[in-house]
Amino acid sequence: MGAEEFDSIVGRLDYPMFVVTTATTGGERSGCLVGFATQCSIDPARFLVCISDKNRTCRALEDAAAMAVHLVPERAGAIVELFGGETGDDTDKFERADWHPGPEGLPILNDCPSWFAGRILERVPLGDHVGHLIEPFEGEDGGEEQGWFPFQRAKQIDPGHEA
Repeated sequence: MGAEEFDSIVGRLDYPMFVVTTATTGGERSGCLVGFATQCSIDPARFLVCISDKNRTCRALEDAAAMAVHLVPERAGAIVELFGGETGDDTDKFERADWHPGPEGLPILNDCPSWFAGRILERVPLGDHVGHLIEPFEGEDGGEEQGWFPFQRAKQIDPGHEA
């Protein structure tokens, strides 16, 4: 199988989008849209979040102990545009988002009622992304939604940074 076939197969996948937020030890807030994330262990509970190494949030996570992972509801297109189409290098996204302080000072997005916070256990270089292995420690399940914001729709957004 060549790169063209691989690109064709993964280009058809459609999975939910997430927004990751964090706060550094110095109190700096950061967040970005994430398309590459998955549960990777049941017991103990572990989740893998992959963030582009060009992203400001990836740099902020170097000085963070935890992150919040928000499952983006289908109706929250404005959140996807803000956290996927803007860069924290130029914009304070949290001035434009409805949020509140959560566990360990993590910013929690009010438009994403299903979220969990996780301690960062490991950071692993994965090509042009850095994998962050996290251990969930707190969260809220916002209940049943009509659906989640899909990857295929998110691909239409002009990114704040190259992937």
